[in-house]
Amino acid sequence: MTQEAHVTQGPLTTEAGAPVADNQNSETAGVGGPVLVQDQALLEKLAHFNRERIPERIVHARGAGAYGTFTLTRDVSQWTRAKFLSEVGKQTETFLRFSTVAGNLGSADAVRDPRGFALKFYTEEGNYDLVGNNTPVFFIKDAIKFPDFIHTQKRDPYTGSQEADNVWDFWGLSPESTHQVTWLFGDRGIPATLRHMNGYGSHTYQWNNEAGEVFWVKYHFKTDQGIKNLTAADAAKLAGEDADSHQRDLREAIERGEFPSWTVQVQIMPAAEAANYRFNPFDLTKVWPHEDYPPIEIGKLELNRNPENIFAEVEQSIFSPAHFVPGIGPSPDKMLQGRLFAYGDAHRYRVGINADHLPVNRPHATEARTNSRDGALYDGRHKGAKNYEPNSFGGPFQTDRPLWVSTPVTGGTGNHEAPSHAEDNDFVQAGNLYRKMSEDEKGRLIENLAGNIAGVSRDDIAERAINNFRQADGDFGKRLEAAVQALRG
Repeated sequence: MTQEAHVTQGPLTTEAGAPVADNQNSETAGVGGPVLVQDQALLEKLAHFNRERIPERIVHARGAGAYGTFTLTRDVSQWTRAKFLSEVGKQTETFLRFSTVAGNLGSADAVRDPRGFALKFYTEEGNYDLVGNNTPVFFIKDAIKFPDFIHTQKRDPYTGSQEADNVWDFWGLSPESTHQVTWLFGDRGIPATLRHMNGYGSHTYQWNNEAGEVFWVKYHFKTDQGIKNLTAADAAKLAGEDADSHQRDLREAIERGEFPSWTVQVQIMPAAEAANYRFNPFDLTKVWPHEDYPPIEIGKLELNRNPENIFAEVEQSIFSPAHFVPGIGPSPDKMLQGRLFAYGDAHRYRVGINADHLPVNRPHATEARTNSRDGALYDGRHKGAKNYEPNSFGGPFQTDRPLWVSTPVTGGTGNHEAPSHAEDNDFVQAGNLYRKMSEDEKGRLIENLAGNIAGVSRDDIAERAINNFRQADGDFGKRLEAAVQALRG
């Protein structure tokens, strides 16, 4: 007795539904060179195989989410061949998850912390995930430092509490963090609600058009509700009275029909300009000045439907910056390159190897056609279809067309720093941000920073932290030093 095979026509895809160009050869740095970590078809395939018999999961950080719609308002086909960006007026279903970074599942919403801004586009070519924050920059520029950074934000292994010594020791020894720390301790460090803050893709990404031309792009989501923030005192009071304030506000606003929205903008840099730009355009600790690359409005994002089950749709939702679609790809941003692997791997560990099969994570307009089988949560969707490629039984096939255009590389392998640019500096943009603030904003920034730095136990840690801000702006450092000394006595 033979079992009829479940034949699935169409190209071989990733778990996110994007087509696989080459299933025979791993991506390498040149002919005969080492395999690249950005080969997500390879990493996804191997990581899935490794876990087919060892399912594991953990809980995830605190978050809130909602479904919505992205509407394209400008023709961008001159820059990208992504189909969901191909026609003015075209709408794409989305799911947006907000989250705090350092807090655990039971922590309060109204705290000083960056907010995750993770957006899933359910496109006709598979899911496209844009994983960003409510700040355009980040604390570090290389993913190899990420575990160290996060360890400083979490509980100390001896005291079991977050320690100012750990936080400021790391930031003081990592001058690149000065820009993001200035953002974090400024007024926007504690948004009043999730609706009243901007979102950013933060990283630099590649767009490529039908002609194969390459552009570097940054995403901005400007809140249409206006920016509203909380002072440290108001936030402390609210966190004690209503730990769920941000989640509750988002849910109730949508229930009332007051759908929050964001105007979507992009900055576009022709690929040829990157090499000689005045600073490294792939450095996550820096913004592209608007006078160099003015933001271009391309669409509107609206949230208009609440999830029906928080665990199933918010906690089990997964986002990975490796989920690209044709016409969009990665850049050499070293933080992004590390996240291409780390995010997907975290979801396989936390939710399970078949997390992409859950309703909130499935592609909507296309079917995921893979040869990955079994593991926790497997629903048998492939029935008796063959699970290898190539095969002679009508199985999925590769497309021979990569999603993005290859990036030229030269030189030997090694633990290299990023290429040097004329104006690379860890302090200039932090100083620019400080000087743009009003006197009241500067006062609150100094107060917030001083109150935190004053909690360290060693003078050398405090002085090193203050010196970073002194190098950003002399007045910044002088005022901060005086404020810390006043608090430390």
